[in-house]
Amino acid sequence: MAAKVYFTNMRTTMRVNLLQKLEAVMKEAGIETIDFKEKYAAIKIHFGEPGNLAYLRPQYAKVVVDKVKELGGKPFLTDCNTLYVGRRKDALEHMDAAYENGYSPFSTGCQIIIADGLKGTDEAYVPVPNGELVQEAKIGRALMDADIIISLSHFKGHELTGFGGAIKNIGMGGGSRAGKMEMHCNGKPRVRANRCVGCGVCAKICAHGAPILEDGKMTIDKDRCVGCGRCLGACHFNAIVPSWDASKDDLNKKMAEYTWAILHDRPHFHIAIMTDISPFCDCHAENDVPIVPNIGIAASFDPVALDRACADLINKAPIIGGSYLDDQAQANGVHGDHFHTVSPGTNWVTCLEHAEKLGMGTQEYELVELTLK
Repeated sequence: MAAKVYFTNMRTTMRVNLLQKLEAVMKEAGIETIDFKEKYAAIKIHFGEPGNLAYLRPQYAKVVVDKVKELGGKPFLTDCNTLYVGRRKDALEHMDAAYENGYSPFSTGCQIIIADGLKGTDEAYVPVPNGELVQEAKIGRALMDADIIISLSHFKGHELTGFGGAIKNIGMGGGSRAGKMEMHCNGKPRVRANRCVGCGVCAKICAHGAPILEDGKMTIDKDRCVGCGRCLGACHFNAIVPSWDASKDDLNKKMAEYTWAILHDRPHFHIAIMTDISPFCDCHAENDVPIVPNIGIAASFDPVALDRACADLINKAPIIGGSYLDDQAQANGVHGDHFHTVSPGTNWVTCLEHAEKLGMGTQEYELVELTLK
């Protein structure tokens, strides 16, 4: 049976603004049917890497927060720390970055909790129902402590997964540092000798004796290493890095399995905002020209249907001249798939097909367009 995806465009009037349209879409999609009373609701969001200006404005988050409070829930905004070097690698800098980008209890009406703790190591081990590549996902603990999951996603392109929508926001965003490493890598971390100072902090945190000091530099014994990623969080000099060797199809499948681990057997609701649709992720400290015009706001109980509907809407949209998509299309031809044109090595359908196979949702959807004036 096709899932319903509720949608409204970005046009406004003197009587209806975008925030009111977001509230209307959420209501029509059925958020008020969820029992929020005295329950913790995790609103999974990307706060944006400082320097990037395409991330969702905090006013959108406040609409969701206010609705959850109105329905008796206890909302909090959350994300997990990053695997790579940046302003969101630990909880302190992550929260500073969120505040810098306008997210605070004063602007959104709720607290921010970094789900995997100070160094990205506060994780819960969660079984993946029907998992093929991952049997036990490593999820930020605060996400698993929540009673209800709401994803609020900025839908945009991505150089590894084709696009970032609900599934990427939840699965990749919900993984602890070790979880992100498991999704991105089939191998073990390595040490960049030029950055290593031989301090030995990584050896102290490792339960398996994998980091070894040789000639004043640490190395990783691959036979002892179990790939937990804790040494990445412990290193103060960013000397330890992932191998980044997972295939993009495996990455997409693992991401779906992590999402399913988080959502399975819990109420969940999903919102996507298709505005400032940049070619690459909001994890970049910059954002490029949008590849297509602003599309709209969509919501659904089904994250698979929502991602598919958003991808279809964007692929039907005209290309913005002078964008990276325009450059790629002129150089290589237009193929009807904007995401593949931007990042030719990606195959985003893999993620949705695997999510469907897991039982997370369906790619078959009915788009219910709301006319709000």
